[in-house]
Amino acid sequence: MALKHQKVDMLGGSLPRNLLRFVLPLMLAGMLQQAFNTADVIVVGKCVGDNALAAVSSNGALIGLLVNVFVCLSIGLNADVANAIGRGDRQRVEESLHTGLLLGLLGGIFLAVAGWFAAPVLLRWTGTPDSVFDQAVLYLRIYLLGAPAALVYNFGAAALRGSGDTRRPLNFLTISGVVNVVLNLFFVVALRWDVAGVAAATSISQLISALLVLRCLSQEGDLLHFDFHGLRIVPTSLGRICAVGIPAACQGVVVSLSNTIIQSSVNSLGETFMAASGAASNIENFVWIAMNTFHQAAITFVSAARGAGQLRRTDKIVGWNLLLVTGFGLSLGALTTLFGPWLLSLFTDTPAALELGLVRLAIVCLPYFLYGMTDVLTGALRGLGSAIAPMLVSILGMCGLRFVWCTAIFPLHRTVPMLMICYPITWVIALTALLICFFLVRHRVYRREGILSA
Repeated sequence: MALKHQKVDMLGGSLPRNLLRFVLPLMLAGMLQQAFNTADVIVVGKCVGDNALAAVSSNGALIGLLVNVFVCLSIGLNADVANAIGRGDRQRVEESLHTGLLLGLLGGIFLAVAGWFAAPVLLRWTGTPDSVFDQAVLYLRIYLLGAPAALVYNFGAAALRGSGDTRRPLNFLTISGVVNVVLNLFFVVALRWDVAGVAAATSISQLISALLVLRCLSQEGDLLHFDFHGLRIVPTSLGRICAVGIPAACQGVVVSLSNTIIQSSVNSLGETFMAASGAASNIENFVWIAMNTFHQAAITFVSAARGAGQLRRTDKIVGWNLLLVTGFGLSLGALTTLFGPWLLSLFTDTPAALELGLVRLAIVCLPYFLYGMTDVLTGALRGLGSAIAPMLVSILGMCGLRFVWCTAIFPLHRTVPMLMICYPITWVIALTALLICFFLVRHRVYRREGILSA
C-alpha cells in the first residue's frame, strides 16, 4: 500500500483531528510494544514465582538505560524526515532513512555484544540481590541479543512517523505481539525455560517486527523507499540526526539513570517491594506510553511546519497537544488507580506485594499528566531546533533532584511513599523550567523568521 494512503496531513486540515489520527495508532503501537515486557512479567509472576518476577523486574530500569540511548537517537531521524518532507526534499529523505537504519543496526550489535559481557557488572551496580542475581543476568543477556532487531524496528518506525504514518507500525507490532505471547507460554509453561524463555520470546518477536518494517520500506514506492544496497552513513544526514538525537539520547540516559537510582532504593526495601514495584511500573509504563505519543506528535508536526515555513502553526500544535495530553493523562491515571487491585493481581498474588503496589500506583499515576506536559514541550523545542534546553532541564530537574532525594531525603524516612513522591515533585519542577524555555526559544525563532518584531 502506498505511503500516501497511510499518512496524516501534518500541514493542513483540522489540527485536533489530525493529531488524534497520528497519536491513537502510535499509542496503541507503543502499548503493544510495552505488552512484550508486560507479558514477560505476568508469565513469570504467575508460572514461576515472585523470585523470578523480581529477577525480571530488576532489569527494567537498566534495560531502559541501555536501549534508550539508541532509541532516542531515532527521534533525530523522525525530526529530519518530517522536516525534509515539509521542504519537499526527496534526496534528503532517502539519505536520512538509510543513514538512520544503519545507525540503528550498528548500535544494536554494540549493545548485544557489550551487554553479554557487562551484564553481571551492571546488575551489581544496581544492587540486584544475590537471591535473584543469576536469573537477572541470564534474562538481560538474552534480552539484549534482540537489540539489533529492536533498534532497526524503532528507526524504521521513526521514519514512518516522520512521514505521518503511524498505522503500519501498529500492524507490525500486533503481529509480533501475538507471537511474543504465544512463545512466552510455550517456552515457560511447556519447556520450563523460566526467565530465559520470556527473554527469548521477546527477542524473537522483536526480530519479526524488524523484518516487517524493513519489508514495508523496501516495497515503498514513494518517499521512503528502502534498498539494502543503499545502506550507508551520509555525513550531513548523520549530523542532522545527531543534532536532535544526541541531546535526546543524553536526556533519555539521564531519565533512565534517575530511574536506575530509584531502582537501587527500591531494591534496598526488599524483594517484596521489588516485585510490587516491578508490577506497578509495568502498569505505569502504559500511561507513560500514552503521554509520550504526544511528544512524538509535537516534534513531528512542529518539524514539518518549520520545514514548510509554517512556523505560526506551532502555537496551535503545542496548545492542542497540551490540552489532549492533560485529558488523556488524567483519565488514564484515574482508571489505572481505580482498577489497580485487579491490574496488580495479573502479576502477583502476594497480599503484601499487592498492597505496596497500590501505594506506588496512587502516588505516581494520578499526576502523570504533568509528565505528559513536559514531554509535549520537549517535543516542541526539538521541533524548533532546540534540543539542548530540554536535555539540561532533565539533567538538573530529573536526575539531579532524584539523586539528591534518594541519597539525602529518602534515607531520613525509608518508606514507600517517601521514595515514590519524588516522581511528581520532579515533574512539577521540570514542567516549570520547560515552560520558560519554550517561550524563550519560541520568541527567538519567531523573531529570526520575521514573525515577531525585534
